[in-house]
Amino acid sequence: MTPAAQQTAHQTVQRRAHLRPPRPPQLAGVSAAALRSDLERSGWTVEGVEQLLGPVAEAALRRDSHVPALRAARAAGDGDPVGVLTRLFLLAQPVPRAALAAALPATGSDGAVAAGLVEAAGAAPDDAVRALVDLRPHAAVDALGEVAWWVASDLGEHALGDGQPLPPEHVLGIGGASASLARLAVRTPAQRVLDVGTGSGVQALHATRHARSVVATDTSARALGFAAFNAAVAGVELDLRRGSLLEPVAGERFDQVVSNPPFVVTPRAAGVPGWEYRDGGLVGDEVVRQLVTGLGGVLAPGGSAQLLGNWEHRAGEGWRDRVQGWLDESGLDGWVVQREVMDPAHYAETWIRDGGQRPGPEADALLEAWLDDFAARGVEAVGLGFVVLHAPPAESSARTRWTRVEEVTGPLERPLGEHVAAVLAARDRLAVTDDDALLAARLRVADDVTEERHARPGEGGPRAVLLRAGGGLGRVASVGTALAGLVGACDGELEVGQVVGALAVLLEVDAGALRAELLPQVRGLVEDGLLEWT
Repeated sequence: MTPAAQQTAHQTVQRRAHLRPPRPPQLAGVSAAALRSDLERSGWTVEGVEQLLGPVAEAALRRDSHVPALRAARAAGDGDPVGVLTRLFLLAQPVPRAALAAALPATGSDGAVAAGLVEAAGAAPDDAVRALVDLRPHAAVDALGEVAWWVASDLGEHALGDGQPLPPEHVLGIGGASASLARLAVRTPAQRVLDVGTGSGVQALHATRHARSVVATDTSARALGFAAFNAAVAGVELDLRRGSLLEPVAGERFDQVVSNPPFVVTPRAAGVPGWEYRDGGLVGDEVVRQLVTGLGGVLAPGGSAQLLGNWEHRAGEGWRDRVQGWLDESGLDGWVVQREVMDPAHYAETWIRDGGQRPGPEADALLEAWLDDFAARGVEAVGLGFVVLHAPPAESSARTRWTRVEEVTGPLERPLGEHVAAVLAARDRLAVTDDDALLAARLRVADDVTEERHARPGEGGPRAVLLRAGGGLGRVASVGTALAGLVGACDGELEVGQVVGALAVLLEVDAGALRAELLPQVRGLVEDGLLEWT
């Protein structure tokens, strides 16, 4: 970084140091049950906001254009709780104290002030109150079905105004990464679940739906404050601990770990700001490496972990080899899926904008620092995706580990947790199933699998046969004649060996050679969920 750029970046950090946000909301003296009841009765839900705004204003709001939404909310008037709460918390507009009191009758405007949700200009009914936090209804679908909460976090860039970048202590609300991890996480009933880097507590809230106890950690005391508030409003209990990565739970074991860690690759250079919600304070992709390689120390036998991450593509080192090395060091079964790849400039620009930095000299200085940092390590690109880890069951600890590192692009909007759980179970079973046992197995085609046959007009047979999974990662397997015939006969009644024997006679080939050819392919179809045990 040039001296001028370093000075510009340093001034940015100094200015942000003065943007200290207010304390996290607290429910001391305020009933969480009363606030939850108020929010439920108000109708201020995701659906309620959608109905208030209408499709045009809602679409504009998703583009970060607030004027259409504000017009719709104002039109509802001060007597409409959904309009009042939307103006106050979603659109960062002041509302009369009396209007807030009417929208939250059990909590009242005094209770909202005491909780740190708002501040008031005065005590009169017409005095304005403004939001101190971002509070919004949240609806999601995970492997257990639909869920609805209200989640508080720090005010966003729009609410701060004046083009101010986000302060370093900013606690993020529910973003795209949070939603992705919630869809990815396994929801099998568990005794203990750990959420590493909980932030405002979103993943921990999801985990309470299938776990007896949930421990949530974060380096940020401010984030833990928001997580405590959100848990109280949701009516659930969390064991909140402050510390870095796995340090707060050293020596403990968990059935599941979920993590949306601070994985952003950030330059460790003077004058470059860091945000606690995304910056782990380590060089490059070290945060993700340490988490992946350390999870073997906290996962109970048979336990699993699902986490998001970034990894560097370095010159002279294949990214698959790099990430495979992490899996090998972990000692666990592992599955890495790269979902997107960004070049260094695009990656840096994305995260500079994410921090609220507008285009100009300061943003240019930060971009230069990012590119210098990438160049120092020979980084040619950054991969984004997810990691699934699995500790072998105690009774099969001597089995061979399995790992898979792959790239899968395209939209994945449906919940993946059930698919991930099925893959882990299938691979556990395959790990202790030899070829003789597989030949004796009765398999069936998964319900979401369809077959496609492609041929040119007039040809007697297909040139290609594709098996396509409708769920999970949308796998597509190209199969030959023999494998297509085997899959077609997998109805749960016949053993695999019986089908192979019949195919050998039909195709006039050696049965032993056909078994050797098909069994590895059958294993692959079972791993991917296209075939399953009856």
